[in-house]
Amino acid sequence: MNDLKNLSPGQLDALREVANIGAGHAATALSQMTGQRIMISVPTVNVAPLEDVPNQISDGEEPVAAVLMRMMGDLTGMTLLVFPKATALEVAGLMMRRPAVEFGMIEQSAIKEAGNILSSAYMNALSEFMGMILMPSPPSLAVDHSQAVLSSTYVEVSPTAGVVLCVESEFILTDAKTRVRGLFLLLPDPPSLAAILRSLRV
Repeated sequence: MNDLKNLSPGQLDALREVANIGAGHAATALSQMTGQRIMISVPTVNVAPLEDVPNQISDGEEPVAAVLMRMMGDLTGMTLLVFPKATALEVAGLMMRRPAVEFGMIEQSAIKEAGNILSSAYMNALSEFMGMILMPSPPSLAVDHSQAVLSSTYVEVSPTAGVVLCVESEFILTDAKTRVRGLFLLLPDPPSLAAILRSLRV
């Protein structure tokens, strides 16, 4: 995992370009599904210790919605798309084409579908970049404090997994003229991390 912490600026730029391609595909899919023009930008891509990630999302005690998907195929690991609770409700309302005020079953389903679209788009972009086959699992949803969500993920991934690739994603809803922010986290298994690093010959 130390290799991931020592990525060069050029390697991070390459990953950011991959993320931008995924964001473009996701924006197109979400626009078609919601009937609104949506753009997604990737302001930053960085590597952070897993325990520091909650501070990038929100206050550690603030509730978040996290869509978890497993990565299968030539690369394995997990992805996590995390929104602050208020943002998650906005995204759910966008998907349902009506305001969302609570996390009922329909709202949860809408958030999972949005997470599925976004995470799959990022995975497909990585798959194309590396020339490998990646398949996402069905999404699952956790609504809890950001510290708790990341801690449970940490335990599930590996007791030695120390860092995570963080892709900041900013959603620009041009009809409503609003911006919302989420964080896409990539937690590759050690062999998959080695394969990603080999592909980053920048």
